[in-house]
Amino acid sequence: MRRAGILLAIAVLALPVSAGSAPPPRAQTALPMRVMSINQCTDQLVLMLLPPERIASVTWLSRDPLLSLMASRARDVAVNRGEIEDVVRQQPDLIVADSFGSAATRAALRRFGFPMIEVAQPQSFDEIRATVRTLAAQFGTVERGEALIAGMDARLTELARRPALNLRVASWSGDGLSRGEGALYDAVLDAAGARNAVKEGVAGTDVEALLALNPDILVAPVGGVVGQSLRDRVARHPLVRKRWAGRQVSVSPRAYICGTPLIAGAAAELRDQLEAAR
Repeated sequence: MRRAGILLAIAVLALPVSAGSAPPPRAQTALPMRVMSINQCTDQLVLMLLPPERIASVTWLSRDPLLSLMASRARDVAVNRGEIEDVVRQQPDLIVADSFGSAATRAALRRFGFPMIEVAQPQSFDEIRATVRTLAAQFGTVERGEALIAGMDARLTELARRPALNLRVASWSGDGLSRGEGALYDAVLDAAGARNAVKEGVAGTDVEALLALNPDILVAPVGGVVGQSLRDRVARHPLVRKRWAGRQVSVSPRAYICGTPLIAGAAAELRDQLEAAR
């Protein structure tokens, strides 16, 4: 019966709703006590800002250590798949969503009257600070938010005091030469004292393009690659291994795929690797 009730509620969302027949908005308490995140990146911010007892759930992706810096903490709370059925079942006080996620899902949840806050993925350290402050104000955890920002800023200040490395780096993997991983990736490189050589301009993504670009250091996938697939052969090309022997560093995409205060730690880790490899 419970399952049938949930499916009926979801079916109602698909019906045309006029202004006069729309369901009344759900009342939100002054402080949302059960917060639900339906995006991998907002998961991490929710886990940083709230204790487990105030988290209704986060997405299942947040438990994957290859994707999330908060994987261990995510195991202490329930998970969801970002679907309407999950929300109807868990009845959170507040939903935290990414503004680039499924527009249809967000629109349906708004029509159903669930309180929701949508945040864009930060693409700079300033945007990380702003996003943390926005969420902390909503959650009533302002002091926690400021502590996270202070920790990030302290690490960035420490990095800025270190001598510039002036290194040109390029991302090389089974897909060949990457043209860049976005503004946050560049922000991490800059904080670590390096710069993305690919932004100088390069024709192609193959070994010849990499040799022509001739970066000082390669950023390779975490843990390297093994096997005999075409992707493995590209990543472990003999010329690449010979030319950049001892001059490859590994950075997990989880370090920069989401804009959180922990990104400063990723930049510090990268800086140490770059110094050892130069």
